[in-house]
Amino acid sequence: MSNFKFHDTNSAPEKSKPLLEKSQKAYGMIPNLHAVMAESPGILEGYQTLHELFANSSFDADELTVVWQTINVEHECTYCVPAHTGIAHSMNVDAGLIEALRDKKRMPTNKLQTLHETTLSIVRNRGRISEAELNKFYEAGYGQQQVLEIILALSQKVMSNYVNHIAETPVDDAFKKFDWKP
Repeated sequence: MSNFKFHDTNSAPEKSKPLLEKSQKAYGMIPNLHAVMAESPGILEGYQTLHELFANSSFDADELTVVWQTINVEHECTYCVPAHTGIAHSMNVDAGLIEALRDKKRMPTNKLQTLHETTLSIVRNRGRISEAELNKFYEAGYGQQQVLEIILALSQKVMSNYVNHIAETPVDDAFKKFDWKP
């Protein structure tokens, strides 16, 4: 059992207090992940910044979900898969796509399947993917910008997935109905 502290705006280090207030305002709550990260203001600020940057990338809601959930499922993050399931539903992502990602099934379109496969390859091979894989990605309609944006998302997800593994972060009440186990 982890003994990481879950901070609120009263217990958090001074530099984390405005970051937790930002989370409260954005989500109507302080997600447990943010409460754990608040122990280190730098990781919480970095995570929030990376999240905003990726959420505002060139990807649409379906593509954001494919990248986020592909990484979450591959990293077996039992906090982030339910959380991003709820986020995907709030972004009106098709339930079939959401379930395919959670269940490691084929994506509903070839373009999303290629995005999924490319993301998996980047994760599994630590950024070393073949020219053939990149060409397939480009032929699907993506470009160099999107390759770099997958790496941006991976940076964000490494932070959250690893923190959740180490801290054994419990799923927030709002996402418990989307519970997931590898």
